[in-house]
Amino acid sequence: MTTTALQASLQQLLQCLQDGPACLVTVQSTQGSVPRERGAWMALPAGQAQALIGTIGGGHLELAALQQARLLLDEHLAGRAPAPVMLRQALGPSLGQCCGGVVHLQLECVTAQDAPALRQRLAPPLHPVALFGGGHVGHALARTLAPLPFALHWIDSRDGVFDRQAAPGALCEHSEPVHAAVPTLAAQSFVLIMSFSHAEDLDIVAACLARHRHQRDLPFVGLIGSRTKWATFRHRLEARGFSQEELAHVTCPIGVPGINGKEPEVIAVAVAAQLLQRLGGPAGDPG
Repeated sequence: MTTTALQASLQQLLQCLQDGPACLVTVQSTQGSVPRERGAWMALPAGQAQALIGTIGGGHLELAALQQARLLLDEHLAGRAPAPVMLRQALGPSLGQCCGGVVHLQLECVTAQDAPALRQRLAPPLHPVALFGGGHVGHALARTLAPLPFALHWIDSRDGVFDRQAAPGALCEHSEPVHAAVPTLAAQSFVLIMSFSHAEDLDIVAACLARHRHQRDLPFVGLIGSRTKWATFRHRLEARGFSQEELAHVTCPIGVPGINGKEPEVIAVAVAAQLLQRLGGPAGDPG
């Protein structure tokens, strides 16, 4: 599920809790090949009129969990206040699935009183991204990143260039000079540099390298442009005192190799894919 879909599901759950309890099913841990990752969840609201919210992967795994969830809800509605239940499901022939992994589920009844804790606990984790530049590619990237697990900090030296409708959750900042925003970036930010000016780009890269020299907290610094542009920048940054090791921290060109289109939307997809790769962990197996 995309970040937007997860946020919508959470909002739907919180709204449903105003009308009655629900059974929340959460993936607590996994082993081997499984359809969803740790932290994935679904909720079964009380009452037949309420539809299932979210998913833990579908198939017989979800069906078995729903059967247990209904039993737990029945106990809750009967006033017996059941304790949370742990359910181990091996994804083999007994479930009609051949993933081969194991999923550990937690089932618990939740009510409106649990809403504040659920809002914090189930909110999708977002990784900070700092995007310098409000040009065509910057706008395409903001739109592409919006449903993905990123918290966007969008920065430009020009005021009024941001498309807040395309990136409704973004923090938009007018910074003059633009590189003055670098010290305020969230720790562990992925930085993307694509301003309207090569001079601005150079100053932003230099500010990022200076910060990373002392704090080591900008794991990805990506610069839009060709290898020729980067060769020119390397010479200028060397003249500013940056070492070869420090310069190796910059990625230029940016984007997943093999995607060669020049259109802003194509570049945006290639760069977003590169950032998703950087989030870490093995690729999920759909089971």
